[in-house]
Formats: sequence, C-alpha cells, structure tokens
Amino acid sequence: MATTPQMPLAEWSPDEAERVIGAHAGLRGPLLPVLHALQERFGYLDPRAVPLVAKRLNLSRADVHGVITFYKDFRSELPGALQVRVCRAEACQAVGGHELAEHARAALGVDFGATTSDRAASLDEVFCLGNCALGPSVTVDGRLYGRVDPSRFDALLAGALRGRRDGAGTG
Repeated sequence: MATTPQMPLAEWSPDEAERVIGAHAGLRGPLLPVLHALQERFGYLDPRAVPLVAKRLNLSRADVHGVITFYKDFRSELPGALQVRVCRAEACQAVGGHELAEHARAALGVDFGATTSDRAASLDEVFCLGNCALGPSVTVDGRLYGRVDPSRFDALLAGALRGRRDGAGTG
C-alpha cells in the first residue's frame, strides 16, 4: 500500500522511533501497525529500529526482521522522492504490462526495487493494483493510473518530476 506521509519525513533517530513505536505498541497485533507507522514517519525501516521494536513488543529480532523482509511494501533504505509502481499481475500483462515494465526500467535506468542514483525516483513492481479492467496500471506517488503505455508513462513521470521541482507535488 502506498502511503503519503501526513507530516514531513523525519530523519531517523532512536528517540523519534521510540515515540512512534510507543504510539502503536498497545494495539492488538501491533507489529504491522508499528512497522507501517515507522516507515510512514521515516520513509523506510532503518535496521536500527529492529531491536527497538523487538524489545518493546517482546519479540525476537529475527521475528521483526522476518516480517520486514517478507512484505515487499517495507523498505530498508530511504526511497527516492518519487515512488513509481508498475503492476505485474496477469490482467495487466495480458494488455501490454510486460512491455510497460521493461520501458519503466529503461526510462528510470534502474531495476525493480531500486532507486535512481540521484534519489529522484524509486521503481517497484506490485502484483495487483486492483485496476484490472484498465490495465496496464501504475501508481505514481500513490496515485493510480490505468491504460498506461510507454508514452503515457513518460508523460506521467515527466509531470511528476516537474511537479517535484516546482514544489507542487503530484496531487
């Protein structure tokens, strides 16, 4: 799930991490809410947070690490300013999704799961965006687009990057 932070991303600090963990530790089944909250606050899950989460939730570090590495939505490093996701599910593949995926990789110059060297954008693959009738689909900073071909992808990317430079965002 792509989320837009409700407040500016914070630089990672153990004190802020402890505050975020504490705000969610009392929930039933708190591990996923804690991890999502940490990622929303910092933009990623810093490895230094693992022992803090484990201690507060009375879990092993291996348990926490296992959940983080199991779910593709969790990042262990700061993502690019722009987050791009391409649907790789069968419905999108049937209408040009493979070609769009290859084009996205070439256009950004990175593979899935990577961030451009200038940290302008991160590219991820997902296996359903729930927009099957309008595939191939992508999200750009959490905003869903359907019937995306390579030229529309380029236009979406250029518009989003231009909006970031101009301070307007993509919303």
